[in-house]
Amino acid sequence: MMHALEIRGLTKTYRSGTQALAGIDLVVPAGDFFALLGPNGAGKTTTIGVLSSLVTPTSGEVRVFGHDLARERARVKSLIGLVPQEFNFNGFEPVEEIVRHQAGFYGVARGEARRRTAWLLQELGLADKARSQARQLSGGMKRRLMIARALAHRPRLLILDEPTAGVDVELRRGMWDFLTRLNREEGVTILLTTHYLEEAEALCRHVAIIDGGRIVVSSPLRELLEQLPEESFVLDLVEPIAQAPLIPGVRLHRVNPGTLELEVRRGQPLDQVFAALHAAGVRVMSLRNKSNRLEALFMKLTGHGVEDEA
Repeated sequence: MMHALEIRGLTKTYRSGTQALAGIDLVVPAGDFFALLGPNGAGKTTTIGVLSSLVTPTSGEVRVFGHDLARERARVKSLIGLVPQEFNFNGFEPVEEIVRHQAGFYGVARGEARRRTAWLLQELGLADKARSQARQLSGGMKRRLMIARALAHRPRLLILDEPTAGVDVELRRGMWDFLTRLNREEGVTILLTTHYLEEAEALCRHVAIIDGGRIVVSSPLRELLEQLPEESFVLDLVEPIAQAPLIPGVRLHRVNPGTLELEVRRGQPLDQVFAALHAAGVRVMSLRNKSNRLEALFMKLTGHGVEDEA
C-alpha cells in the first residue's frame, strides 16, 4: 500500500539544546484525512517545518509518496501544498495573481494555471475578489486564499497548520465542506493540525497525538474514541423544558430549554434512557454525539488539555 507520508526516527535538537522532536514514527496512508494533535510546544510546528523543508532535522527519514526528502527535495516539495499559520503573501498583489503565480512557480502551463485559479477561487468563495488586493480581504478570506494558493499546483498532500484559526463558525464550516470534497473527489491526502478538536472529529479518519516531541498514539479515530469509558450525546427536544429530569444511571444536563446533554456508560442501551425520558414527559427530536470526545481522550492520554503548554 502506498503511503502519502512516512516518518521514521525523526529528531530535531536546536542549537540551544532544546529537543523539539525525540524520535517520531508516523505513517499517513494515501488518500487519508489525518489529524496531528498536540498542545503548544509538543512538536507539531517543527514536524511541519521539516516536511516543508524549512527546518533541517537532526536525524531520521521522511518519505512523501515514496520519495526521500533528503535526496529528492524538489520532487517532494512539488507533491506538497502547505497552508501555514501565518499569512505570507504579498498584500498588494491581486488575489488571482497570487494563486496563478504559485501555479507557474511549479511549472503549471499558463492556460491550466488560469483555469485552476478560477476554479479554486469559485470553490472557496473568492471569485468576486479576484482582482482585489489581498490586503483588502477579511481574515477568513485571507485564510481561504492561503488554501487556494497551496492547491494551485495540484499537490497530492495538503498540509493544513491551524487553517481555521480566527475564522468564524460559518466560514469554518464552508472550508470543512470544501476540504472534505477535495479529499473524497480528488483524492488529495490531507494532514491537519488544529486546536479545534471538533474539526478533527468531524473530518478525520485517523488521528495521531504528539506530546513532548513524541507520538503518544496513532490510530483510527473510531478505535481511539472507543477507549473512553463514557459516551456523551446532545439531545434536541420537541418541546422546551424547565429542568433536566432525574434518571438513575445516567447524567443529564440542561444546556438550554430545547437541548439536553446526556452521559452514559459506553455500550449502555439507550432505549431504556429514552423510555425514562418519555415517562418523564420529555420528547426527543434528534440525537447526535457530543463533539468534545477528543478533548476527553487527549486529557486521558497526556494529562493536560490540547491548548496547554507542554
